[in-house]
Amino acid sequence: MKTYVVTGAASGIGAATKARLESDGHRVIGVDLHSTDVTADLSTAAGCAAAVAKVTEMVEGKIDGFAAVAGVAPSVDMPSRLLIGVNYFGAVRLLEGLRPLLAEGENPSAVLISSNSTTYQPNWPTELAEACLDGDEESANTIAERFGDQASIQAYPATKAAIAYYARTRSAEYIRQGIRLNAVAPGYTDTPMTRSGLEDPVVAEAIEQFLSRIPAGRAGRPDEVASVVTYLLGPESTYVVGSVFFVDGGIDAALRGKDWPKPLEFDV
Repeated sequence: MKTYVVTGAASGIGAATKARLESDGHRVIGVDLHSTDVTADLSTAAGCAAAVAKVTEMVEGKIDGFAAVAGVAPSVDMPSRLLIGVNYFGAVRLLEGLRPLLAEGENPSAVLISSNSTTYQPNWPTELAEACLDGDEESANTIAERFGDQASIQAYPATKAAIAYYARTRSAEYIRQGIRLNAVAPGYTDTPMTRSGLEDPVVAEAIEQFLSRIPAGRAGRPDEVASVVTYLLGPESTYVVGSVFFVDGGIDAALRGKDWPKPLEFDV
């Protein structure tokens, strides 16, 4: 039996991931705002520190895997600061806080949740993603707030791109400690979080247009994404490092089929 920590464990992809791991006989410590093992607000540094402290109390010096599934959906009413705080900084702060426990685990693995909005939503602010990656939360917030009532809608793909960048650029550092670091980029998945977007007229219209373009012809299910997360946490993915897995019904491939791979370019 291994010990895993999963954020966003009260619903959606997080709950499906927790259920899959537990069905395989593992111990799972869920982290969320309610209805799970560790109650914490991951939008703040203090909330993340409290979650790390509580998890540390609950384990015997090690964990074997971590999945940062907690997330906030964009809408015109969603404060961009909250979205940025949870979607990027909450995930990374918790991962870095739990890193010493992961380093002591058996074949440890960490999975971050990106999004295919990073490749289909046009013209999102790349400077916001870079500010996140640099750890500059205030600059990220300032950039987002320039977009007014579109702030969280623009910030969402930028934070999710920053998550993918973090997994890609930091994976070599993590694997030197024996920790595999990867990301999963879901497409539109039917969860309470994404359903909340349907209550916003602007977001709902975009969702309907997006759903009509998915080659698979439907939204994803939480268990379909959870199956990839649990694969990356498990013993069959021990040579997978720094990858971003799209689980999106084929839309990324349909829209950007030849964007990757590309030849490496450098000056001779």
